[in-house]
Amino acid sequence: MRACVLFASPRGKDSNTARLVDIFLRQWRSAGHEAEIFSLYDLAIAPCRACRGCQVDHTAPNCVIDDDMGPIFESVLHSDLIVLASPIYSWYCTAPLKAAMDRLVYALCKFYGAKKGPSLMEGKALCALTTCGYRPEKAADLFDEGLIRWCKHAQLRYLGLHAERHMGYGTEFMTAEIAENTAKFAENILKNV
Repeated sequence: MRACVLFASPRGKDSNTARLVDIFLRQWRSAGHEAEIFSLYDLAIAPCRACRGCQVDHTAPNCVIDDDMGPIFESVLHSDLIVLASPIYSWYCTAPLKAAMDRLVYALCKFYGAKKGPSLMEGKALCALTTCGYRPEKAADLFDEGLIRWCKHAQLRYLGLHAERHMGYGTEFMTAEIAENTAKFAENILKNV
């Protein structure tokens, strides 16, 4: 199987979110699966314009915006699992991930043109890895609910969200408990993808 990971932390490979992704991907790859990671803060991703240019052809993304989304569209189309990885800012994912999600739902869901078409993501699985400064049930709950609705609309199978709290800049984030929780989440995803 293959995973497309959309990683959206401005702190990059040294971030808390990256540490969760590392644990998750160790499990994923040890099961013999492949993964492609896109670091969204390193890419140019424009917001969706809702121009509906992508809705003319129902067989491919066909987004009219010329930026770095092209390889992401292709990776999503060729993946079994989509992994969204972002810290929580103001109760939702970071801006680059939100822009990519908007572009994906328009270009790959052919629901918005003169004639309704299919979702090119139908049946794929999706999960999320998040970090937050508040208790996850009060910080990541709105993102979780948004993903439930996003997946229902795009006809994806939502496998859940894993959120871990960082208690502050003066404290160590990665504890044995967080590592174990993340590994268990990865095991569960492997069973259900």
